[in-house]
Amino acid sequence: MIKDPYKIILRPVITEKSTWLKDANREVCFEVDKRANKVEIKQAVERLFKIKVERVRVQNKRGKVRRVGRTEGRRKDWKKAYVKLKEGEKMIEYFEAV
Repeated sequence: MIKDPYKIILRPVITEKSTWLKDANREVCFEVDKRANKVEIKQAVERLFKIKVERVRVQNKRGKVRRVGRTEGRRKDWKKAYVKLKEGEKMIEYFEAV
């Protein structure tokens, strides 16, 4: 079953580490649907950006506990995917100037 790639890839994760990985190792980082597996993530990136993917690594991130006054809440759990592009493919540009 082919799922909608826009529901699998939620947003890019832009941090110092992800920017460094993008420049050094040709890896980009995305927040993805918690239920998506590596194969679905690879297919979604290839369909959205029309590039070839070499490998996908995933991390399940636990939401942080936060306090507001007396009440304590929690951020949602989420999944992060590191996608390595094949050699010779153009880099994904999701931001121009930071």
